[in-house]
Formats: sequence, C-alpha cells, structure tokens
Amino acid sequence: MKLIYPLNVKNEFVFNPSARDFTVEEIPLYAFTGEGEHLVLQVRKKELTTWEMLDVLSNHLGIRRRDMGYAGLKDKHAMTIQYISIMATHEEKLQAFNHEKIKILSTTRHNNKIRVGHLKGNRFRIRLKKVLGVQKDKLDSMLQWIQSNGVPNYFGKQRFGIQGDNWQEGKKLIDGTLKMRDRKTKEFLMGAYQSYLFNRWLSKRMELNLLLETFSEEEAAQVLGLEADALKGTKSQSHFFKLVEGDVMMHYPYGRLFNVENLEEEARRFATKDIAPAGLLPGKKTKPSQGVAGVLETPFLEEIPLNGARRYAWIQVTEIEKKYVEEKAHYELSFVLPKGSYATNVLDVLRGETF
Repeated sequence: MKLIYPLNVKNEFVFNPSARDFTVEEIPLYAFTGEGEHLVLQVRKKELTTWEMLDVLSNHLGIRRRDMGYAGLKDKHAMTIQYISIMATHEEKLQAFNHEKIKILSTTRHNNKIRVGHLKGNRFRIRLKKVLGVQKDKLDSMLQWIQSNGVPNYFGKQRFGIQGDNWQEGKKLIDGTLKMRDRKTKEFLMGAYQSYLFNRWLSKRMELNLLLETFSEEEAAQVLGLEADALKGTKSQSHFFKLVEGDVMMHYPYGRLFNVENLEEEARRFATKDIAPAGLLPGKKTKPSQGVAGVLETPFLEEIPLNGARRYAWIQVTEIEKKYVEEKAHYELSFVLPKGSYATNVLDVLRGETF
C-alpha cells in the first residue's frame, strides 16, 4: 500500500544500490577484548552476500561455515564492512588469503564467538544523484524532519527475496499446503511471513496516522471501523505516529515491554524518544496488545509455529551528516540506524512516501 508521507513533499533523485554509492558498516555492540581463543576479522566485501563471503573464507580455511561467527547479514549490492569470527588457530592460513571482492581490513583477538544480533547498529553512507537545487532544499527539510521524528521500521524488500514473494511459501508451510524437510529454510520462510504480517500491520497504523492529519478522531475511527471514541486523545499527540490505548511499548533503544495505560503520558515519553511502539511478529510467547491496539492488531494475528517477538515500529536516525556536491548534483548522506533496520526506510521518507 503506497502512502504519501506527512510533509506532502515529493522528492526525486537517483539512487543506485552499488558498491560505489552504498556502504554499510557494522557498529559492534562493545569493544573486542584483544585476547582470547577467537579471532575477529573486520572484512570488507562487495558484490557478495554474507553467506557467499563466509563460503569463500571457510573453503580457504578448511572449516565449516557454521563454525564461523557473524553478527548480521549484509546487502549484496553495497560495499559492506562487517565482523566475523573464527578460531585463532586458523590465523596463519589467513596470510595467504586473497580475493578480488573480499579484503580483510584488520584482526583482533576476542574471548567469544560473534553471535547473530551482536551489534549496536549500522552506519550507512549513501550517494544520491541528479539532485538539483530545489531537490537539495527538499532533502535538507526532510532530513531535519527525520532527525526530529525518526522513521517507520518496515522490513526492507530484500527480506522477501529477489521476487519479493518468499513470504508466500512461508504461509503455505504454515497452512500445510507445502512440505519441506530442511528446518532452517522452513524457519527462514516462515520468518519472512512473520515480517510480511508486521509490514501490513505497520501500513495500517501509518494509514491511521495519515487519517488523523486530515480528519477528526471520530471520522478516522469511522473509516477504520472502530468505536466512535476509540481514538480519543490521539490527534493532539505531538508525534506523527499516534499511540492508541493498549499499544505495546518498549524502552528505547532497548528495554522491557509494557502496555499503554496512560495515553497522554506515554505519548509524551514517546515524543522525547524515551520509549517507542513495538509491533508484533506473530508466533508463540509474545506479549499481546490490548484495547484499541488489540483491535487494530487482530487482522494480522496468525498461529505460526515459531517464537514470536516485538519489533520497534518506529526508530530514530542518528549521527546524520550530509554534503551537497553541486557540480555533480550529488547529495552524500551518512547516518546510523539500530540493528535490524533498513536504510530503504530513510530513502522512502526522503522521497516523501512509504509503503
């Protein structure tokens, strides 16, 4: 579902997701110790998925891919800098390693194997092209809005495969109309369906936010099929993303879950970036939303044989830096996002739209 973003600004630019114009760099959760039986490699790659990069290195070292540690999967089309770990006993073999698309930038010892999610966040560097004077001013304005407000935390299109439809196989696995033996592939595809449901829920909440930009609380409630007073206290909230009674919230950027009880107070805390709403990845062992939030979430609840989770629906964009190269009409942008978040969300807002 395509939605115009709140500032009513449509912006045009060219972005090519290539190693020349798109860089992603991992930010470790904490500093490595410099000692221990594990060796952490800072690796730069291009035109390879993380899996392909791990296969190249594991084949060179003569080890299994599963014996290597990594914190996250990185985009094939970007120049990416990430950390992986191996046992330090293989350090000598690295001296003969050479690959045109992979470069080991540094190594350091550490006490533990790197685990998935062992990240503070990622730093993105992006070059936008064909940005003329008026577009440059619009980008400046949108960046200021993003810095103050943040962006919705959709799963990016790359989560759903080349054709964007791997979630359909996940649904078939859940419905029992598709059989598959490989457990990891099954879980990955069902996880894609969880992500699809999360994106649909977030789009519905974005629709609510946009309705409240134009209509009264009662009119928005009528459009969404809610009781007349269900959205009382939403329109006056200062943040674009409107909280409703019963929403599940999380302390930001990490912390415990709780439900909204005092709508005015939690909306104030959300506006000051102390907390943020958390959408549902449906499955087992998840904290339910309540009240109005529960009604809005119900269409996206499904029994999925995976552990469910809560994911931030709205995230902050930090360490924003920009540079305009007028003679080339390039707009160079750098920013940091929390782990698991996609740079495409920032680009969608800069264009004046989101899905």
